[in-house]
Amino acid sequence: MEKDRIKQAYLDYVLRKGTPPVSVFKLTKKLGLPEQEFYRYYASFEVLDRELWADFGREAYDTASKELVWAEYGAREKLLSFYYILLEVLKRNRSFALQALRRSLHRMPGLTPRVLDGLRQEFEEFAAKILQEGRQRGEVASRPLLENSYPRFFWQQLLFLLNFFAHDESVNFERTDAAVEKAVTLSFDLVGRNTLDSATDFVRFLIQSRR
Repeated sequence: MEKDRIKQAYLDYVLRKGTPPVSVFKLTKKLGLPEQEFYRYYASFEVLDRELWADFGREAYDTASKELVWAEYGAREKLLSFYYILLEVLKRNRSFALQALRRSLHRMPGLTPRVLDGLRQEFEEFAAKILQEGRQRGEVASRPLLENSYPRFFWQQLLFLLNFFAHDESVNFERTDAAVEKAVTLSFDLVGRNTLDSATDFVRFLIQSRR
């Protein structure tokens, strides 16, 4: 399929050169295709970049969900598995990932760069699903006023980890692996039942006892 050829040729170019091709014409000429063939599928290299990032997320999820123990995992383990596999995907595509992240993430910290829009949408759907499972298993506390914002909270966590990865100079990104473990542990300490929930339950008990 020509779309797949164009996508792979573009990715291979960025991985080799560390920068996008000079023009669509240059890329399609190398493939022996007319320039308009590119525009049948993509309006620009930026649109292609967004699709590649969404592809990375899909590959990570598909790989993780095929693990034999996936069905037995709780929400925390599923998120960890997704993060670690996504990092492996990014390591295989290091030049593309780093140039995109370093170009985009520092501009507006905390805001999602357009290049990650596709990844964000699918990740938030994934996060909402595993958090719902976590509530059913008692792993995630039920907080009606807050729980709808949890997927966005976890997306901010992933943005932090991607930024950490982009600036990590440790061997094989070992510090990023450690950051993943610590970030996920902290986030599930926050969304799970904790001292605040126990205090709220106790206050509610005292109020009801006086009626």
